[in-house]
Amino acid sequence: MVQNHQRKIRLNLLVYDRFHKRILREFRLLPDSATICFLTDAEMKRLNTVYRKKRKTTDVLSFPSEKRTRPARLRERARALRGTFLGDIAISPAVARRNAKAFGRTLEQEICILMLHGLLHLLGYDHETDRGEMEHLELKLRRRLGLA
Repeated sequence: MVQNHQRKIRLNLLVYDRFHKRILREFRLLPDSATICFLTDAEMKRLNTVYRKKRKTTDVLSFPSEKRTRPARLRERARALRGTFLGDIAISPAVARRNAKAFGRTLEQEICILMLHGLLHLLGYDHETDRGEMEHLELKLRRRLGLA
């Protein structure tokens, strides 16, 4: 499910809903395995402050429904979680737009990348502790999904 709780940036939710379903299918997960929610910068800053103790906005936050261990293999992990609600992904379109401009991407590409990034976190990956494993997998998946 994809929800929009901000009004500053116009979004074509149909595009993001389709991509959301596509990445869930890529992992062989059910369509209701995760929720994507577009939020204001102020709300993202509040959530980042409360949950990560960082007093600034951010582009994407993932809220797993339960603590997950680092997956041994992506396909095995996704298979084990099939039918499970993984959690919520919050995205700031305002930060995504700034990032898209800085990285030379479209806003649509940037948001899709953030959706993928958030889902990997829900599956148990953590780029802050895994010595590049998540980044390597994410780049591989970006190429496969046409986001390179």
